[in-house]
Amino acid sequence: MPARLIDSFASTAALAETFSDAAVIAAMLRFEAALARAQARLGIIPPAAAEAIAAIDRINPGSLSEDARQSATLAIPFVKALTAEVRKADPAAAGWVHWGATSQDVLDTALVLMLREAQPILSADHARLKHALRGLSDQHAGSVMLARTLLQPAPPITFGYKAAGWLGAAHRSWRSLSEAFEGALQLQFGGAAGTLAAYGDRGPELAAALAAELQLGEPGAPWHAHRDRLAALVAHCGIYAGSLAKIARDIALLMQPEIGEVSEPGGGSSAMPNKRNPAGSVVALAAAARVPGLVAAFLAAMPQEHERAAGGGQSEWPTVAGVIQATGSALAAVADTIAGITVNPQRMRANIEATHGAVFAEKAVLLLAPRMGRAAAESLVAKAVHGQTLREGLAQVLTPEQLESLDHPEDYLGAAETFRRRLLEETE
Repeated sequence: MPARLIDSFASTAALAETFSDAAVIAAMLRFEAALARAQARLGIIPPAAAEAIAAIDRINPGSLSEDARQSATLAIPFVKALTAEVRKADPAAAGWVHWGATSQDVLDTALVLMLREAQPILSADHARLKHALRGLSDQHAGSVMLARTLLQPAPPITFGYKAAGWLGAAHRSWRSLSEAFEGALQLQFGGAAGTLAAYGDRGPELAAALAAELQLGEPGAPWHAHRDRLAALVAHCGIYAGSLAKIARDIALLMQPEIGEVSEPGGGSSAMPNKRNPAGSVVALAAAARVPGLVAAFLAAMPQEHERAAGGGQSEWPTVAGVIQATGSALAAVADTIAGITVNPQRMRANIEATHGAVFAEKAVLLLAPRMGRAAAESLVAKAVHGQTLREGLAQVLTPEQLESLDHPEDYLGAAETFRRRLLEETE
């Protein structure tokens, strides 16, 4: 399903489907079916009851959201609706629905199941981005361009090195995010107070069977009011989204006509037919801008009261869903942008030349300092860059050989290629 119009930049079609009302109900039904099957296998409920419960594959959302406001949980109206559906097929089985479980068990585990569905969507887009950035870096390993510090021209780098830097940050933050995903994909099953007392001494055995049924991790104990695993996932989404936004910001700046060093497929203007806007970067930046606030909202809700939250936990669903969808939206937009980007090495070199050698002032100081001292060299070079090219300003103090190579960008790249290759090696 497509994202809602109001969420056009905040999600993608695939992620909007993953967290849709239908997906929420499907995940909750999956928990209840798995619970019933595990209980039947252990002789806790009749096998016929488990079959009747597991046979329900849909529930009409109807007034569930309104009813949830009355009880401060979606689980209560959901369990009532499920019980009613089971009763239609097998009245005796209806009494075994949600046996011994609590609201947070179904809600937290349903959220985890939706997160598991979201993970491969993000993973596929990250793989696209990684492949495109690696190719871009290799293709432009020798394309010299201005570095820019505080948005001002600085000594040259290569575009290949710049792209490798984007890749390195995206790779490192994705690796941490992937680990956080694995840590968060844990069954929540604790019963009324986190002790599974309703099952006597069989609670741990049932928890293990339920985790196996759902193919989720089995934590050492229920995590009702301990949200650290989810917090790690949310926080690492924030870091990853920031790495993506860095790429989008750089591209949008490099695409400005007065710079013109790259261009993305972009989009037009409703008023100015001459414009080609950095549409993909804009979408990525808009999506990523949402994430830090959502991260803060989740962290603010972490101090949850005793064994069950009074507000904090109930706030998490839209927060977590929003973080994942916004991160995925930014990722998809950046991956598309990098796949379609056009690089202009000639314009990059022209922008270096337009500085009239000023960006090689550091190099000139290093050449002169052994002879006249650093302070005198800096003073001389500072005067030389005003009103003329650096080469003209220093014609009387540098040797012909020094002047010849003074403003050749390839001669002042330092370890750019070494660092580029290291960054690529780290992402293999």
